[in-house]
Amino acid sequence: MILLFQLIIIINLIKKTYNVIGLMSGTSLDGLDICYVKFNKTLEWQYEILISETLEYDLKMKSDLKKAINFSSRDLDKLDNKYTFFLGEKINDFILRNRIKNLDAISSHGHTIFHKPEKRLTYQIGNLPELSKYTRNIVVCDFRSQDVEMGGQGAPLVPIGDELLFSKYDYCINLGGFSNISFKDNNQRVAFDICPTNIVLNYYSRSIGFDYDDRGKLAELGELNIPLLNKLNSLEFYKKNYPKSLGYEWVTNEIIPLLSNSELGLKSILRTFVEHIAIQITSALKKRNHKKGLWTGGGLYNSFLINRISKNLNHPINYTDEKLINFKEAVIFAFLGTLRLRDEINCLSSVTGALKNHSSGKIYFP
Repeated sequence: MILLFQLIIIINLIKKTYNVIGLMSGTSLDGLDICYVKFNKTLEWQYEILISETLEYDLKMKSDLKKAINFSSRDLDKLDNKYTFFLGEKINDFILRNRIKNLDAISSHGHTIFHKPEKRLTYQIGNLPELSKYTRNIVVCDFRSQDVEMGGQGAPLVPIGDELLFSKYDYCINLGGFSNISFKDNNQRVAFDICPTNIVLNYYSRSIGFDYDDRGKLAELGELNIPLLNKLNSLEFYKKNYPKSLGYEWVTNEIIPLLSNSELGLKSILRTFVEHIAIQITSALKKRNHKKGLWTGGGLYNSFLINRISKNLNHPINYTDEKLINFKEAVIFAFLGTLRLRDEINCLSSVTGALKNHSSGKIYFP
C-alpha cells in the first residue's frame, strides 16, 4: 500500500491536468453540493467548473443529520455507513448521468457531526473506505482529523484554495452555515470563523415550516431588540484572536439558549440575529481596511442580510458568478484532494494553528 501511495504521488506530480469530483455538505443542511472540476497546473493553478449541482436531502436523511449529534455511538456508526452508501449512490448517478469518463479522483468533505478541536475531536461521517469501493474510484477524504491531531482547529480548510485559486482578491468571505473569512496578513494566509449565519437563521425558519427565510422577508418584518443584540455581541468567542473556529455544539450551547429564552417573537429573533451577523462581519472587515473581496455562499440570497451588511460597511457588496457563489467550497475540496494526491501542503498552520503546514486527507483505493 505504501508503494502504491508513492507511485500515485509520483504520477500526480508529473501530471498537469486533473479532473476531480468535489463534494461538500454544510451545517446549514441545504443539500449535497457536487461538482466536476478541471484543474490545470502551469505557473499558477487554474480551475474550470465543468458540471455542478446541489442534491437535496430527503426528509429522513435531513432529520438524521440534524439529530446525529445526540446519537449513541452505535447509531452514529449506522448513520456513517448509511451516509457513505448514500454518497456512493449520488456520485455514481452523477457520473452516469453526465457521462463523465476522465476522472482522477473523488474528493469529499463528508458531513460534520461534531467539531471540538479544543478536545482534539472532530468527526465527519461519509469518510469510510467503502466509498472508493462503491464508486470504483480513488477517494480523498477526512481532511480535518490530522490537523486536529496536530493541535490545529481542523478549520477553516478552504483558505489554501483562496490562496492558490483566488489570490487576486484582498479577502474571501463565505456566508454559509457559519460565516468565515480568509486574507493575507504579513505575507501569511490567515482565516477564521466570524459567526454563525444560516445555521441559526434556518433553525428558526424551520420551526414554522420553512427551510429558510426567503430573501430575509421574515426578519425584515421583525423588531430589532437592542438588549439581546448586546448579549450576542458580548459573547466570549468574539473577543478571541484567530485562529478560531465554530461548531454546531457552540451554537446549541451559546446562541440558541440566548435567542429562545428572550421571549421575543420569531420574526424579532431573526431580525436581531441578522443585525448581529451584519455587525460581526463588518467588524471583521473594517479592522483590516480590505478593498476587493470575493463573496460566496447561500447567505448572499438573503437580500435583507446583505442590505444590512452593506449599510454597516457603507458600500455595496459585489457578487461573483452564480456557480462560484453556490459551489466554491465544493470546488476547493476537489482542489484539496488534488493537492493531497501530489503530497503538497493543503492545510496551513497560520490558518488552523496546527504545529506545521501539512498535506492532509486519507486516500482510499477501490
